[in-house]
Amino acid sequence: MPSFTVFKGQESGNPVQSTTTKSDELIENYVLLRVTASGLCGTDLHYRKADMVLGHEGVGIIEAVGPEVRFLKKGDRVGWGYETDSCGHCIECLQGTETYCAQRDFYGEKNFDQGSFASHAVWRESFLHKIPEGMSDAAAAPLQCGGATVFNALVGVKSTDTVGILGVGGLGHLAIQFAAKMGCRVVVLSGSDRKREEALRLGAHEFVATKGATELSVTTKLDRLIVSAAVPPNWDLLLPILAPRAQIYPLTVSSGNFEIPYMTLISAGIQVIGSLVPPRAIHRKMLEFAAMHKIEPMLETFPMTEEGIAEAMDKLDKGQVNYRAVLITEGK
Repeated sequence: MPSFTVFKGQESGNPVQSTTTKSDELIENYVLLRVTASGLCGTDLHYRKADMVLGHEGVGIIEAVGPEVRFLKKGDRVGWGYETDSCGHCIECLQGTETYCAQRDFYGEKNFDQGSFASHAVWRESFLHKIPEGMSDAAAAPLQCGGATVFNALVGVKSTDTVGILGVGGLGHLAIQFAAKMGCRVVVLSGSDRKREEALRLGAHEFVATKGATELSVTTKLDRLIVSAAVPPNWDLLLPILAPRAQIYPLTVSSGNFEIPYMTLISAGIQVIGSLVPPRAIHRKMLEFAAMHKIEPMLETFPMTEEGIAEAMDKLDKGQVNYRAVLITEGK
C-alpha cells in the first residue's frame, strides 16, 4: 500500500487531512498496520501548528510484514508510543534504556510523515507492542504514552510505600489505579474536592484538597510524589508532607525552570527524578499489568476526521476532556 491518509498540524492549529506515500515493498523488519484508535496526548497540542503528522498513542492491526519480521504476523493487534526506533548499538540501547539513545526516534523529532492520527503507519517490528487479549483498542491507546509514563515513574515502588499523586487528570487517574494495584497507600492531592469521590473509586485511600490551604495534613508522609498537575505546585506546601528521602517525579511538561527550596531538599535528602516514557521492556510489563488488573483509562471518543480531531484538541486545550480523548477510525 504506497499511500495512506494522515492528519497534519498547520499554522491555524486545526488539523488538515493529507497523504503519506511509502514504498510498495516493506523492507527489513518493518510492518504496515491499519490504525484503529489513537489517544490524544497533551504533547500533541504542542505540535498542532507544526507541519507534521500528529499523534503517538497508536493502536492498530498488522496488514503486511517485511521479510525480516520474526515475531509479529498479519492480524496481530499492536500499539506504539513516543519512541519508534533507536540505534540498537550504543550503551543505552544495550542496557535496555534506549529512550536515552542519542539516535532515538521520538515523536516530534523524527518521522514527520506519519503518526497515529492516520489510517495506516509503517513501523519497525521491535518498537511495536502486542495488545493483550481482552483489552479494547480504545482503552489500549492512552496507555501507549499516558499509562506508560506514569507506570515508569512507579517502577521500583514498594507495596509498603505511600504514593502521592498531585492532579487527577489524564495522567493522574491512571497513576492512582497503577499505584493502588501495586499495593501502595495512595494519597491524592487536588485543588478542590470536586474529584474526591472519583479518586476514591479509582483506588485512592486518602484525598487532600489543596486550594486555599496554608498547611497540609496526611495520615502517612509520602515516599514518592507523582506530579501530574497542569501547573507547577507550591513546594512550600508540599515538602512538609514528604518522608525523608522521598522521590519526586515531575511528569507535567512545562516551560520555564524547575524551582524548589534548597534547604528542605538537602536536609531531608529529597530526590527530584526526571522520567521519560519507559523503555520497551517496561512498556510491555505495563500492558501486562494493566490487563491483569483491569486498569483502563476513563475516556471520550471522537471520530478520526479533521472535525473530530479539531474538536478533541480544542476540548483538551480548554481542560474539558473527561480524562482522556481517543480518536476512533471510521468503520471501527
